[in-house]
Amino acid sequence: MDRLECDRMFVAVIDTGSFAGAAARLGTSSGQASKLVSRLEASLGVQLIMRTTRALSLSEAGRAYYERVKSLLEEFDALDASVRNASRAPSGRLRITAPITFGTTQLTPVLNQFAMAFPDINLDVSFSDRTVNLVDEGFDAAVRIGRPDDSSLIARKLCAARIVLVAASSYLDQRGVPVTPADLAAHDCIIDTNFRDPLTWRFRDKAGSQPLVTEVRGRIEFSNAEACVAAAEAGLGIARVPSFVAGARLRLQAVRPLLSDFEDEPRGLYAVYPPARHLALKVRVLVDFLADAFRGQPVWDKGWD
Repeated sequence: MDRLECDRMFVAVIDTGSFAGAAARLGTSSGQASKLVSRLEASLGVQLIMRTTRALSLSEAGRAYYERVKSLLEEFDALDASVRNASRAPSGRLRITAPITFGTTQLTPVLNQFAMAFPDINLDVSFSDRTVNLVDEGFDAAVRIGRPDDSSLIARKLCAARIVLVAASSYLDQRGVPVTPADLAAHDCIIDTNFRDPLTWRFRDKAGSQPLVTEVRGRIEFSNAEACVAAAEAGLGIARVPSFVAGARLRLQAVRPLLSDFEDEPRGLYAVYPPARHLALKVRVLVDFLADAFRGQPVWDKGWD
């Protein structure tokens, strides 16, 4: 393990930019850090790091060695974790991120069940509507609506995520029921600014083959789908929101679905995680658990559709 220790220290020095930083990361002294790197250089018979009083820089050989050995160490650690996990229950800290509304309304109950099923896993869940960089920010996995743009991530589809139009009977009694997407031009629309193009509402024709685009207007805007549904329920207009938000109010008939024949192609709900040669067991069991929990028709689409 002595050579492995030297390699780890060399990589830590380059990653942190100093012997002191590497020592702090690996829990040793600066003197020991310098000694391990010197031992590695002596073993290889080549200078890897050029040292000055102000800075460290890689030699040509050092750069080539760093790029290769860092990859090998990552593979070694992944394999080590895989073998260890295979012989025991999944454990450790699991960092997850998900959109705010979906996370609080639909994902939290499932994660609570997951926590009960895997008591050795410590859940750290962050709800945010921004697109989190999983690798840079240290997350193990994410739940996202719509296929991720980042092709470097692995995405497993969990279920469909529909986008629906809803309004209260009180509003429709006064303003009439739209029959086609073009009719929305005469209506007050409640705008969810979380959508990429909030004033452009997309539909498909009744045959489901041609996309339709309608520009809408409205005096009420929210960056929250639950608030949009509440405004629709209050009779203030027509809201376009995910069905996982509107489903409960539709079942209670607090709002009515509109233009169902023109509903746009549903988005997908995905579990997303960084690629790894040996996927950590805690991530694997999470993804499998979510896939099982959301399999088939989502619960939020039942009882009103």
